[in-house]
This record gives sequence, structure tokens and C-alpha cells, in this order.
Amino acid sequence: MNQRRLGAAGPLVSEIGLGCMAMSGMYGPAEDSESISTIQEAIDQGINLLDTGDFYGMGHNEMLIGRAIQGRREKVLLSVKFGAMRMPSGPFTGFDARPAAVKNFAAYSLQRLGVNHIDIYRPSRLDPTVPIEETIGAIAELVKEGYVCYIGLSEVSAEIAKRARKVHPIVDLQIEYSLVSRGIERHILPGLRELGIGVTAYGVLSRGLLSGSKPAAANDIRSHFPRFTSENLQQNTRLVETLKRIARERDITGPQLAIAWVLHQGGDIIPLLGSRTREQLREAIGALQIKLTQEELSQVAEAVPAERVAGTRYDARQMAMLDSERAAKAT
Repeated sequence: MNQRRLGAAGPLVSEIGLGCMAMSGMYGPAEDSESISTIQEAIDQGINLLDTGDFYGMGHNEMLIGRAIQGRREKVLLSVKFGAMRMPSGPFTGFDARPAAVKNFAAYSLQRLGVNHIDIYRPSRLDPTVPIEETIGAIAELVKEGYVCYIGLSEVSAEIAKRARKVHPIVDLQIEYSLVSRGIERHILPGLRELGIGVTAYGVLSRGLLSGSKPAAANDIRSHFPRFTSENLQQNTRLVETLKRIARERDITGPQLAIAWVLHQGGDIIPLLGSRTREQLREAIGALQIKLTQEELSQVAEAVPAERVAGTRYDARQMAMLDSERAAKAT
């Protein structure tokens, strides 16, 4: 497994990471035993970046990872998002990035993960009521105390990243990026590169859209996402079929081609695989063997254009909450 530097100030990480959200009921039921086996196989394959959020399954995901990394802690870097608040029944109720809340969230994450430090800690969204400087300042104190090693961001503009970086070095921005979600290319990605901040890209398969996966369970959050509604899904399925056709011509799968496309967009971008089974993981890792020329990359992008995808990546309420999307609209 090759490695890449996570931003100018960050650690060396595997060129792909494992996003563990889908292992905690966000996309429907998942089996803990298979999830743990998948995490452990990823580690055995050289993947050292594991991404989670304290709100995935209301702590379930962190406890799951804690079980999976027993005896393997020194082989992994744990990236943890915080700030989203949920009700016992599941719905999200808001966001809290006040300094006192930051330290409270961290304390519980350390306990659930069963570790004495978090490698990369980040607010999952921008709290509009709290200056980013205060939030990052609180994490910086955790760094000084040894509870956190590096600081990251999620779903914010390059301008917010610049402000945060004045308080403490920022290693990466986690944001959705895929063949059909390319909003970061115009302003955010160039801005991050000027700042020396890397990207951990989630949703590289557009939450399963590019692999042909569809919401099948009542608690699958994708059933609320516009791209998966019946009318939009019909149009988007045609794009997926085009991707599959191009992949077949190379004797690879559509998901492998989509992951390889993201891998080729720059050495400062680390795709996060959303695999929740060993079979999915093995297929995804196969993307590392695919080499694409600049001409081939352009051909794939033209054949599956982002502007043709039907529906936004989140519903209207959530889109309005994303600083990254507000920045794009403002420009």
C-alpha cells in the first residue's frame, strides 16, 4: 500500500482510507462481525486511516472500531468527527462546536474507542453560532494536552480553512468528492492547495449511486437524499450504466473506475472507501492497480458529466447548512 502525506503538516497515510459510517446503520442494517472483519482486513492490507464520527450510530461506530483495532492500535490513524447532536430515536437536532462541548465530545470518543489519543479530530460541520477560531482553539488545547495529534475540518470553504489555519495547522478538509460531485474543483480545492491542506474525499461512489446500490431499508438515510428519489434515480441510473460500459471495456468494474478517477486527481487527495463488507473492500482496493492517462480521465469525466446528475447530494435543509455549499453559491 503506497502512502501519501496528509497535507503539508500531516502524517503519512495510506493512499486510500476506510470510512466506517455505513457499518452503524446509516445505510440500513450491518453485521458487527462482518464490519469488524472488514476493518481488520483493511488494516492487514495496509490501510491505516480509519474515519468515523461520534454520532454514527450514537457512538456505536466508535465502539465497533475500538473492538476492531484491539492489538492493532499502532497500525492505524483514527480520524474522528464531532458536533452533530441526535435524539435517542435517531433524528439530528443540531450542531454544537462550543469549546466546552468540543472537550466533552472528545472525552467520550476516547472512552468509546478505548484509546488515549485521537489522531485527527475535526468538527463535522461549521457551527454558525461559534467562530471557527474558538472551535479550533479548543482542539489545539487538546493537542497540547496529548489527547489529539492533528486537526482537520469538514465541509467548509477555503476561507474558513484559512481562518482556522491561523489558529493551528490544519492537515486536511474532509468533503464529498466524486466523478458526479465535483463542486470543490472550482474554488475550494485550489484554495486548499495554496494553504497546504489535504483532502480526504468521502462519497467517492456518491453513497453507492455509482455502484448501483439503492436504499433498501427504512432507516437508510439515502432514502431522503434527492439523488435517490425515484424520478432522479432513473436519470442517474443511465449515467451509472455509461460508467459500467466504459469499465467493462477495461475489464474492471464501475466502482473501481470511479475510485481510480478520484485517486488520479492529485496526490493530496485521499479517497475514503465506504466498504462495509470484505467483498466490497477487495473490489475497491483493486482500483489501486488501475492507471489512467490524462486523456482517459477526460473521457470518463465527459461520458459521466457531473452536471447531468439529477438531484443535490443532500436535501435542501442540509445543503443550506453546509458552509462549503454556501461558498460555492456566493461565487
